[in-house]
Amino acid sequence: MAAVRCDLEDFAAEVFEPFARADQRRWGAVYLRELLLDGGRKSVEPMAARLGEDGNRQALAHFVTSSPWNPVHVRARLAWRIQPVIRPTALIVDDTGFLKDGGASACVSRQYTGTAGKVTNCQAGVSLHLASDNTSTAVNWRLLQPQQARGGAASPPG
Repeated sequence: MAAVRCDLEDFAAEVFEPFARADQRRWGAVYLRELLLDGGRKSVEPMAARLGEDGNRQALAHFVTSSPWNPVHVRARLAWRIQPVIRPTALIVDDTGFLKDGGASACVSRQYTGTAGKVTNCQAGVSLHLASDNTSTAVNWRLLQPQQARGGAASPPG
């Protein structure tokens, strides 16, 4: 990480520039750095522990859960920055199931996922990727709200 830290800080400064407050830009950069570090769970508690002196659990939790910022601007900056690097020749829309044991995570329900090939407890997400012959990168993504929350029943595609 030390070898690329300056480049990562420059990247974070550019991507998080739309944030209204300096503390949001700082914690955005810290959060991004931690996402790239080795380590298991990427929830606030273990992330803060791995960050050492930057591991203010309360500040990191506030950034992730309560700090008002719009991800649309960050994702747009990411897409504009990556486009000349990979020179996309295609857009890919992909759905993915994230299998879950419990129901504590957002948008978890029993629903069909191709990941498991059946109805199971999971989150379902969709992503948009810019792609070329050699690489791709996600530039937009979201979790889908379970159908039960919208008044319908989850079922396999038909």
